Amino acid sequence: MKKFNLIATAAAGIEGLVGNELRHLGYDDVKVENSRVRYQGTVEDIIKTNLWLRTADRVKIIVAEFTAMTFDELFEQTKALPWDEYLALDAAFPVAGKSQKSVLHSVPDVQAIVKKAIVNKMSEVYHRRTRLAETGAKFPLEVAINKNHVLLTLDTTGSSLFKRGYRIEKGPAPLKENMAAALVLLAHWYPEKPFVDPVCGSGTIPIEAAMIGHKIAPGFNRSFVCESWEWVSSEVSKKVRAEAEAQADYDIELDISGYDINERMVEIAKLNAQEAGLLHSIKFKQMALKDFKTTKENGTIVANPPYGERLSDQDEVRKLYSQMGDTYRPLKTWSKYILTSDLQFEMFYRQRASKRRKLYNGSLRTDLFQYWGQRQRNKH
Repeated sequence: MKKFNLIATAAAGIEGLVGNELRHLGYDDVKVENSRVRYQGTVEDIIKTNLWLRTADRVKIIVAEFTAMTFDELFEQTKALPWDEYLALDAAFPVAGKSQKSVLHSVPDVQAIVKKAIVNKMSEVYHRRTRLAETGAKFPLEVAINKNHVLLTLDTTGSSLFKRGYRIEKGPAPLKENMAAALVLLAHWYPEKPFVDPVCGSGTIPIEAAMIGHKIAPGFNRSFVCESWEWVSSEVSKKVRAEAEAQADYDIELDISGYDINERMVEIAKLNAQEAGLLHSIKFKQMALKDFKTTKENGTIVANPPYGERLSDQDEVRKLYSQMGDTYRPLKTWSKYILTSDLQFEMFYRQRASKRRKLYNGSLRTDLFQYWGQRQRNKH
């Protein structure tokens, strides 16, 4: 089977997690770069990684990379590529574009030139004098130029991988599913340990934890744009999906809880968990953060509390942070991971974090404040 050069794109700050995921899936030659990870694979690998990557945004085929300083160079080098190996005669191929620190800085012009070059090439190969119909399957292309280096890619994913398909409703300022999965992975939670999200909102973090705990492929409930291409066999797709289905283990007992002070959000969280087929694995309950008590040991708390971006909310939110400190500090064996854009969080929580990690929640710079629990050994 033909091997492609591939990239998995990711939010800034979590590329390393995507790299780890790829290595766990058995890919050796993995190169982590800013906002993306390079690897190689066949059509089967394209479907497999779309199905399994929890923290990536999309999987793209690298069609070509070259340097272009003029529109002529861009046109000729694009036209020279074997586009007919990717695109059917009736393919719909929108071209997205971006350009940074490059001579060719006009994105609309760059997109138009690339589109024209592909149309010329396809017309020559298929001996067409009229316009290409573009009524068939969709092949989303992108031309990205950075410091005059051109990267032409073909998106195999379609709508971003964070769209798992289980979120029927969401609350205000929802966390994307792949970001929620990243928080769970960064917390190094083990499925045999208790897991709590005290401000669960629409339930995304507990649902992602349950998917990880049950070894469920995050993309099992959706399709990918490449599955509509004629050179991607439905047999391969069925095979990879069946293998993923066989790996899921629904019998593992999980201790996952999601709490929220807002009863309406708890109802939404339950609906979403039901849609994901995981309501039986998560205990959702209406509860104020300060009322949380537990005698369990070695648990993990992952929280994405309100950030107080608006000044009018800031006092309320900082009161919540201080309640967090009062409630969680006594839980010595628990690890706590709290994501917020308030860089003074530690002052209100009244404890220095074991570690801080910079992450981007959408375009918003946030920090993950990590408080590592003291491990309680089992007494014999």
